Amino acid sequence: MIGRVRSIRLVVLLVLGMGLAVPAAPATAADEEVTLESIVNNTILGHAEDGYYLNFKPFAQVELPRIMLVRTADGALTLEAYGSTKGLLQNGPYGLAAHGDGGEGHADPMTASAELTEAIGAKEHLHGSVVRTSGAVVADLSISRHLIFGLLAMLIVLGIFIALAQRYEKDRDRLEAPQGIFQNMMEVLVVFVRDEIAKPNIPDGKWRTFLPYLLTAFFFILVANILGLVPFAGAATSNIAVTGVMAIMTFSIVLLYASTDYYKELLTGPPDAPVLIRIILVPIEIIGLVMRHLALAIRLFANMMGGSLIIFSLIGLVFMMNVIMGEAAAWSTTVISIGFTVFILLLKLLVAFIQAYVFTILSALFIGMAVEEHHSDGEEETEPGLDGRSEERLDAIEDQVEQRTQPTTA
Repeated sequence: MIGRVRSIRLVVLLVLGMGLAVPAAPATAADEEVTLESIVNNTILGHAEDGYYLNFKPFAQVELPRIMLVRTADGALTLEAYGSTKGLLQNGPYGLAAHGDGGEGHADPMTASAELTEAIGAKEHLHGSVVRTSGAVVADLSISRHLIFGLLAMLIVLGIFIALAQRYEKDRDRLEAPQGIFQNMMEVLVVFVRDEIAKPNIPDGKWRTFLPYLLTAFFFILVANILGLVPFAGAATSNIAVTGVMAIMTFSIVLLYASTDYYKELLTGPPDAPVLIRIILVPIEIIGLVMRHLALAIRLFANMMGGSLIIFSLIGLVFMMNVIMGEAAAWSTTVISIGFTVFILLLKLLVAFIQAYVFTILSALFIGMAVEEHHSDGEEETEPGLDGRSEERLDAIEDQVEQRTQPTTA
């Protein structure tokens, strides 16, 4: 029975790997020669990077709306909206630049209708960049693939916790433990973030203020990372814009809630250091503050993007072998490629949890460093959350308990 279950799991994992391999096929025209450059640009980089389409091949490819804030040739600002990149190129004053702005034989943007028709038929417009031929693009407000899956991750987290909150509200007066595997699993994760991340890193009971943000960041990153493992989907956290916004949120919390002692030491340097040393240390501390949060964004982005590049590189190896050594070599490489792809997928599932944990614990650590209040040398540190009067009351209560428990003489 155990062997049969293991066989079923292996088949499921292989199907998952093949499901990822299917949408990664190079998008080329029927009569176009597949080259190594097209495989790298379209199969590997094209699927790992963000894009303005959803890839459901072999079923369909759905192009997303393009919204451009442009400045026209006469200097007027206008907002242009198109249903797809194809519609933008066919109906607007735009040309197509090859992937990386240096395509072979396409140094200048393609604007002729015959060339655009051929490029659209070969799906080059999905991986190239559009260039306005008159005026200039002020901001590209188009809906991208990572934006779609980022919103999906947000809705999933919102739906899960609204349902759990309603269930807890309904069962508030129950005395028995909560029922259900899913509810208990979510409670374990919430308690883990509270007891292992928030409490140890944010002192003096202030962790309660920042726990909602830490929980939101942890579960959003976790769900977004897991979506990157689903065939036809993508990880919003493999976009530097998403991780950058999350790092800016942590940075803003640090600046808004930082204590006076933190700002004093940041802007004036250590109190015991000489003046010349302070002049050197202050700019270093400010740069270090910014770089810590910049590294917070780059670490998450680089790990998720690196995993995607490895997966699509393993899949693209099949097509490379087909171009270099022929169809027989490609078929022999398929088994090895899918095997390694499944292994990387399992590794990325572990990385999904690790990266959510790392981002959250570093955010808690930075916030805890900022809100911590330093005590003077002559002041004794009290237990977090207790002042001097509370300690005196506790001592008096302990004395009374001792007196009551002492044996009386006959």
